[in-house]
Amino acid sequence: MESWLQQFIEFLPDGRIYLLLLFGIAFAESLPVIGLLVPGSTLIVLSGFLALHGKNSIILIALITTGGAFIGDLVSFWLGFYYGPTILKLRIFKKRYALVTQAEAHFVNHGGKSIFFARFLGPIRGITPFIAGLSRMSGRPFTRYALISAVLWGICYPGLGYFGGSSWQQAQSLSARFGLIIIILLAGTIIHYWVKRLLRNNQN
Repeated sequence: MESWLQQFIEFLPDGRIYLLLLFGIAFAESLPVIGLLVPGSTLIVLSGFLALHGKNSIILIALITTGGAFIGDLVSFWLGFYYGPTILKLRIFKKRYALVTQAEAHFVNHGGKSIFFARFLGPIRGITPFIAGLSRMSGRPFTRYALISAVLWGICYPGLGYFGGSSWQQAQSLSARFGLIIIILLAGTIIHYWVKRLLRNNQN
């Protein structure tokens, strides 16, 4: 293991405090604006890498990060549902109005699929559940999509670090490839939507 990583491990807390820290990272990354400031996915991949080298259990890490991501999405949705218009008036949101508008447009066009894909796309990860609440999306389908995406995220990202753990560079490379796959799937979904819409319009 790289010497800097060995030193980094020595500074990390152990046991429940370490797991609570990972929960907090996954939770914070799911919140609007705050999620832009927290490199959660990278840190969770790193936690999987460290698990391979004896830093806690990969199963516990997957469970904890899944829980943090899911609860974070629910809180973000709740904030948008009950306080969305008020929060958008804050200065910090005014600076990111374009991002909010893009996320809202994507959500309107793709609904539940937006909730799923946003979990794997850093810039819109935290804002999309907020927009879902602001748009008054029904709680049941939102919860279903949020849970599915949180479970997959909580398994995949620690898993990328764990199974690519012969070196941190390899883990990062595996993570980048996974991100590319997600982008390709998203692009395919969007293309399918537009083709379907075009065919429907031609029939009318």
